[in-house]
Amino acid sequence: MERTKKPSIQLTPDAILTGDWHLRDDIPICRNVETFEVEQWAKVLFIKNLQEKHDCPVLHSGDLFNHWKPSPYLLSKAMLYLPKNFYTIYGNHDLPQHSLELVEKCGIHTLEKAGKLKVLKGTHWGEIPKNQSWIQRILKHEDKSVLIWHTMTYTGQLPWPGCESPIAGKLLRKYPQFDLILTGHNHKPFWTKHEGRLLLNPGSLMRQSADQIEYKPAVWLWYAETNTVKPVYLPTNKEAVTTDHLQEKKERDGRINAFVKKLNTDFKSKLSFEDNVDKLLTKNKIKKSVKSIVYESLE
Repeated sequence: MERTKKPSIQLTPDAILTGDWHLRDDIPICRNVETFEVEQWAKVLFIKNLQEKHDCPVLHSGDLFNHWKPSPYLLSKAMLYLPKNFYTIYGNHDLPQHSLELVEKCGIHTLEKAGKLKVLKGTHWGEIPKNQSWIQRILKHEDKSVLIWHTMTYTGQLPWPGCESPIAGKLLRKYPQFDLILTGHNHKPFWTKHEGRLLLNPGSLMRQSADQIEYKPAVWLWYAETNTVKPVYLPTNKEAVTTDHLQEKKERDGRINAFVKKLNTDFKSKLSFEDNVDKLLTKNKIKKSVKSIVYESLE
């Protein structure tokens, strides 16, 4: 008798996990002015279509906009393109002065009032996790507990010297009541597990700095039954990010350094900063136009 393979069970995703969209209508210095906006909304539309395909909630871990006060144009575009069943929290970029007391002034609050998204009860930027069993009401698997938190965490090496943010594994051990922890704020994607529990940091939606030139943006399908994730990579133009501005900055810094070296730096440290600047400008042959700019800046 010929053996046949047992058919595998095709799981359907219970949520689309994402974060750090930083939607904006100005253009990052590393991006092309003519294509950035088109590519930004193409990615949002891709996620919208993905949500319609799987008919599951989109869980977003904060920083929907790049600034808490998006323009009317940006708000209108967001209303048009945002996926259905979109749930988010407040990231640091979403909050005026990083304060939860001022949420009524921000763009996300406007979108919630318009019925275009739902702001979850936490954990927002600057807050400490609490019991979040309420999120079970939007999931098919009511036995799963999910924490969505806009906080800095990482895997591997320190993201910068002196970083005091906790490593991802430590967060999983500290909050064992959650099956899934979805974080935001770190624009690099990664996931890690501890005793069957999962932490995912989905990464940013757009490449908005030159160091992301090789980065591939993705959203993540979450399967609650197995507590696993699968990346879905977004349409990306490999040539969209440029490093030309870095060379320009290097040349500009070189000119500034040469200018500083020409200055007579014999000054008394006990003088105020303004007095020191005035002394340097007086002792050296500086153009009147340059002096005017320096004094205007001091004021």
